[in-house]
Amino acid sequence: MPEIPLVPVHWHFPAHPASVRRARHAVAESLPHALRPYLGDDLGLLTSELVTNAIRHGACREDEDLIELVLWPADGHYWLAVSDPGTGKPALAHPDPTSETGRGLLLVDHLATAWTVRPRPTRGTSVVAGLSLRQDG
Repeated sequence: MPEIPLVPVHWHFPAHPASVRRARHAVAESLPHALRPYLGDDLGLLTSELVTNAIRHGACREDEDLIELVLWPADGHYWLAVSDPGTGKPALAHPDPTSETGRGLLLVDHLATAWTVRPRPTRGTSVVAGLSLRQDG
């Protein structure tokens, strides 16, 4: 009989800046205790950056637009998908040293083992990022 995989953890948050902290806390609490020393800080940073970007660039109205998070382990990684109703495609920026914004995806690119942007089948965009479960990589 095949091993039954874990069910992904799933949340919805309003498109409001206060949701960044709530999302980061929810993800941290869902991570198994044994993995927190290895993945907790990086996963929290990925969550903060991706949720902040979704709120700033992918949502229009706080009352109606929701940010969706899904967290699941698969293929030796912990994966985080952050989705919003926007149609834009996030891309790496190369801000000059005096810019106050534009470094979020550079941070995601540095921290994540792999990441991508995917259109959602019905409406919106998802950014999916994975962190390796291997402690040495």
